[in-house]
Amino acid sequence: MTDLMAIVLAAGEGTRMKSAQPKVLHKVGGRPIAGHVLQAAHDAGASKIAMITGPGHDAVRRAMAGIDPDIAFFEQIERKGTAHAASMAQPAFAEAKGYVAVVYGDHPLLRGADFSRVTARLDAGLDVAILGFEPKDPTGYGRFITDGEKLLAIREHKDASESEREIGLCNACILAFRAEVFTALINKVGTNNAQGEYYLTDLVALANEAGHEVGYAVAPEDSVMGVNDRAQLARAEAVFQAARREDFMAAGVTLHDPASVYFSYDTEIAQDVEIEPNVVFGPGVKIESGAVIHAFSHVEGAHIGPYANVGPFARLRPGTSLSDRAKVGNFVEVKNADIGEGAKVSHLTYIGDAEIGAGSNIGAGTVTCNYDGYNKAKTLIGTGAFIGSNSALVAPVEIGDGAYVASGSVITEPVPSDALGIGRSRQINKPGYGKALNARFKAIKDNK
Repeated sequence: MTDLMAIVLAAGEGTRMKSAQPKVLHKVGGRPIAGHVLQAAHDAGASKIAMITGPGHDAVRRAMAGIDPDIAFFEQIERKGTAHAASMAQPAFAEAKGYVAVVYGDHPLLRGADFSRVTARLDAGLDVAILGFEPKDPTGYGRFITDGEKLLAIREHKDASESEREIGLCNACILAFRAEVFTALINKVGTNNAQGEYYLTDLVALANEAGHEVGYAVAPEDSVMGVNDRAQLARAEAVFQAARREDFMAAGVTLHDPASVYFSYDTEIAQDVEIEPNVVFGPGVKIESGAVIHAFSHVEGAHIGPYANVGPFARLRPGTSLSDRAKVGNFVEVKNADIGEGAKVSHLTYIGDAEIGAGSNIGAGTVTCNYDGYNKAKTLIGTGAFIGSNSALVAPVEIGDGAYVASGSVITEPVPSDALGIGRSRQINKPGYGKALNARFKAIKDNK
């Protein structure tokens, strides 16, 4: 496969987002917009990626380096257009062999296949190949000026004539070149346009003038959707989610109400998983075959084992692991905890920083007290243990195999295996005192 270098343009401020956060860090499917572009480039076989950011975009660099530690960053200090931005990466592309693809960083629905549409045209002999699409409304997009399969120029909307604005084939977001062609032409781009900027799209006309073979490929409109404001961000999320739902159902996952279930970019679900309405999956979720996720549950950073049962109204936070046939029921929150095979945490409970052994039962209202205001500590519960309702387990503490904790206990010391732990005051009954209290309280009310 021919070597591919990708240059990702992410220097725009995105002021239409009305946000202090750079546009490319807004998320679709739980991943920053530019992160989707990086992944698409990698999926297409890019061996090197350079990203152009704007001044002060340290947050963009940190986020993208977390996705690709080998990415090379360059800065466009003055906003002089897309060709000027791409030229900032000259130290990287000057050494490129094979192909160079320049892509806009605000297209979260791009996939590796979209890069391959244009690199395949280069494989077939073209020197330059541009990705196009046919939008329902072409207003604002650069138009492809073509002669059959040959792409003569790209005319930006503001510079286009009335007849050119009638053209329906528009510039999408990937421009691919043989590396030597890109290197030779990028610094020849001028500013003869309405904006007085250096347009990347002018490379098409320059390539034709130099006698190179220039063509195009066409992608579906949804694949090349750009994001410039919150409404477009919402539309991109909707398209992303619709595609994920279709993929999961095709793979054997049951969604009772598909439109109400939301997935992350990295959600993994095996076949024969059943998901009820109004469930949200954040990043880092893996669900094994046969599990059931009941309605109104929120799951993030969790591994759910085979035939486990979650919800309704459950929250699984990062670090949660449910073993085979474990149960986490309604109004239960679990964080950084391992729930053993067949163990049950059925309702109204918080389990944090804990290990619960196989077959144990955690009663309603149980709380693992894992935080002292400064540090986290761990609760260990053995196999076959029974924790009575309304118990507080003050970590660090260990409950042995087969142990029993009496309801209403505050446990601060270890409970040995097969022992009964009781941490509460002895009950005292005062005969007749209830009647006296009723009379006293009634008199107070009547005298108001």
